[in-house]
Amino acid sequence: MQTHPPADLSYDAALAALEWMFELGVTAPVGDEPINAYELPDRLAMPERAPAPEAAPERPARPVPVARVEDSVDVVAVARAAAAKAKTLDDLREAIMGYGHCALKQGARNTVFADGNPKARVMLIGEAPGRDEDLQGKPFVGRAGQLLDKMLAAIGLDRASPDPLASVYITNVVPWRPPANREPEPAEIAQMLPFLARHVELIDPDLIVLMGNTACSAALGKRGITRLRGNWMEAFGRPALPMLHPANLFRAPANKRLVWEDLLELRARLNAP
Repeated sequence: MQTHPPADLSYDAALAALEWMFELGVTAPVGDEPINAYELPDRLAMPERAPAPEAAPERPARPVPVARVEDSVDVVAVARAAAAKAKTLDDLREAIMGYGHCALKQGARNTVFADGNPKARVMLIGEAPGRDEDLQGKPFVGRAGQLLDKMLAAIGLDRASPDPLASVYITNVVPWRPPANREPEPAEIAQMLPFLARHVELIDPDLIVLMGNTACSAALGKRGITRLRGNWMEAFGRPALPMLHPANLFRAPANKRLVWEDLLELRARLNAP
């Protein structure tokens, strides 16, 4: 199977299309024209070799695609101004969707804004969308999200519950899927941080749960989740509990004990008068 994206795509969009084709099973994303393998002869005749020119001109090197650099625009200031204008969650969603300075947006299928009950006492902040989240437009719906739902249910919480005392509200540091599910880069986190801060202000949760290193980096300016987890800190002016990301448990099942300890700590904080 052979195919290729249109020639007028940007570098980021072409990269996302290439990854998408590989996910569909494309094995040879090359060639200017489609080839019918059934019409090929058993053995292709070797073309006659043309005599080499006396002095063939050197072919210029192919330029390496690079991300666009916007020297004249303070993209963080633009994000801060756009976030400040948002008076409601709908306003904030529109502001994020209208923000065009983050390169991640070019390769994403959907803007993953949030899920859960906006009136919940607990706001959970994850890292970035994965493949399933990008397809469905909701955070934590893939394999790690299904595990998260089970973790929350173990302490009586459910993102779908209409009861603010029994529900959670979920969002991510970055609303667009990074290529190949890599971690968001510091510059990408910095661009989206004003939107995240405004998101917290609009939800006004009692408690925040920071899932993984990226969430801790954005909210606390710290990394090292195995050291930070289980210790109450302050993020966006509210109590925050760093916790291992559910995806970590697939790589290190022995950490389930640590996650259970943190869940019990969260439940105890919610039950405190």
